Amino acid sequence: MNNRVEICGLDTSTLPKLKHEEMMELIKKAQSGDNDARERFLMANLRLVLSVSQRYAAKKQSIDDIFQVGCIGLIKAMENFNVSYNLRFSTYAVPMIIGEIRRFLRDCSPLRVSRSVRDTAYHALQARQQIEHETGDTATVDDIAAALNIPVSDVVYALDGISDPVSLFEPIYHDGDDTVLVMDQIADSTDDNRLSRIDIDDAIEKLGERERKILMMRFYEGKTQMEVSKEIGISQAQVSRLEKNAISAIHKKVAD
Repeated sequence: MNNRVEICGLDTSTLPKLKHEEMMELIKKAQSGDNDARERFLMANLRLVLSVSQRYAAKKQSIDDIFQVGCIGLIKAMENFNVSYNLRFSTYAVPMIIGEIRRFLRDCSPLRVSRSVRDTAYHALQARQQIEHETGDTATVDDIAAALNIPVSDVVYALDGISDPVSLFEPIYHDGDDTVLVMDQIADSTDDNRLSRIDIDDAIEKLGERERKILMMRFYEGKTQMEVSKEIGISQAQVSRLEKNAISAIHKKVAD
C-alpha cells in the first residue's frame, strides 16, 4: 500500500518512524541544544502535523500554508514538552498544533475581531487545554473564567467572537425538495427581529471596549453601576455617562 503524500515539497513516505523511547531521547537532546536531534525529532513528527492539517483541508486557505503553520505548533510543543510526564508526545502536541492552525484561520477570517477579544480567546483556549490536561475532564466556561480570573461573560464573548460564522441560509437538512436552513431553526424570530438583532450587534461592536464591557456587566451580569465602577476603577457618574452614551449610540445606529 502506498502511503506517500507530498505537501510543501515533502514526500512523507521518506520520513523516519521512531519508537516512544527514541522520541523521548531525541527531545531531551533537542531541548539541550542539539540541532541534529532537533531536526530528526521534527522530521519524525511531520506526519502528526499532516494528519491535523488535513482536518482543515476544506478551508479556503492553502493546505500548504496550514501545514506550515501546524509545524510552528509542533516546534512550540517540542520546546515546552516535559519529558518527566508519563505522557505521549502526540497527546501534548496535537492541541498546540490545532491551536496554531485555528489562530491562523481566525486571523485570515473576513470578520475582524478586536485584538483584546482575540487575546482573551487565546488565553481561554490555553486555559482550557491546561485544565483538561490536568483533570482529564472537559473544561467548562466557569472553569476557564475561574482560571483566568475574569467574568464568565468575557470568556463566552471572546470564544463566540472567534467562532466560524454560519450563514442563516446554510442548509442543515435536505430530503429531496425539502431543505431546512439554519434560519428555519431559529425559534420565535421574524425577519424583522433578526434584522434588528443584527443591527444591534453591529452597533455594539462599534462601541469602545470600555462601553461594551459596561453594557455586558450591567445588562448581562446584572451588576449595579456602583459595582461596575469599583471593578473598572472609575466613578459611578462616569459609568452612568458612558452607559447612556453607549445606549444612545446603539439607538441611533439601529434607527439609521
